Amino acid sequence: MEYNELFARTELLVGSAAMQQIATKKVILFGVGGVGSWCAEGLIRSGIMNLTIVDSDRVALANINRQLPATTKTIGELKVDVLKDRLQEINPNAFITAIPEIYDSESSGSFHLEEYDYIIDAIDSLSNKAHLLVTASKTNAVTISSMGAGLKLDPQKIRVTEFWKVRGCKLAAALREKMKKGEKTAKPILCVYSEEIQKNRGENALNNADENGSFRKARINGTMVQVTAIFGFTLSGLVIQDIIDKSNSETVSSKITEATDANYHKVTV
Repeated sequence: MEYNELFARTELLVGSAAMQQIATKKVILFGVGGVGSWCAEGLIRSGIMNLTIVDSDRVALANINRQLPATTKTIGELKVDVLKDRLQEINPNAFITAIPEIYDSESSGSFHLEEYDYIIDAIDSLSNKAHLLVTASKTNAVTISSMGAGLKLDPQKIRVTEFWKVRGCKLAAALREKMKKGEKTAKPILCVYSEEIQKNRGENALNNADENGSFRKARINGTMVQVTAIFGFTLSGLVIQDIIDKSNSETVSSKITEATDANYHKVTV
């Protein structure tokens, strides 16, 4: 199946120049859970051809309510492996690298972040997330991050802004507090977040539903796929929009240059 055939409808919307740019970009995504898995789907269905997905977790029963790789048949399997298989079925020609590892201060160098055009953060460990954002901000890559999607019910409260301007998100507040005591981000980072204030209404719902043993949250919050998926699709949308905007800017800039040169030659001949 040819690239142009798979993404003909997308090309109608964004143009061939933008599609060519989308196909050339290298993207790395950290975390393929309730947010990241949908982000990966959005990227591949939009024409991204080079995607690296990073997550050490295996599918658990408690993931089924919100995570793309999670079904009753995939429990116990590595999320990145399940997701890679799905993404390759969407576009067999896409180059997808699945890394079943945790990003942390010790492993960060192995990911070679400087090689990517876009770095997407969808992990939920506070210290690892802070380290990733600081490290990614030192590269030339565009970095985009998801704040907390737990305890959110209303998709209409989802917003996008720069990291230091996020309000109403406890995760963002905790990250900023941590960075104030240590190293801060070197450049602006766009974030997806929700302004909604919500509380867990259920009790003991997870007593019999095993969460991933590799990283047990100190506090488990309720989640809804209608919110986490929109977080993920918004992350992918921000990447694609940035590529399109830059492609259009370059196209307009080159046209202006060509027109200026043409007029200059007309005058000077």
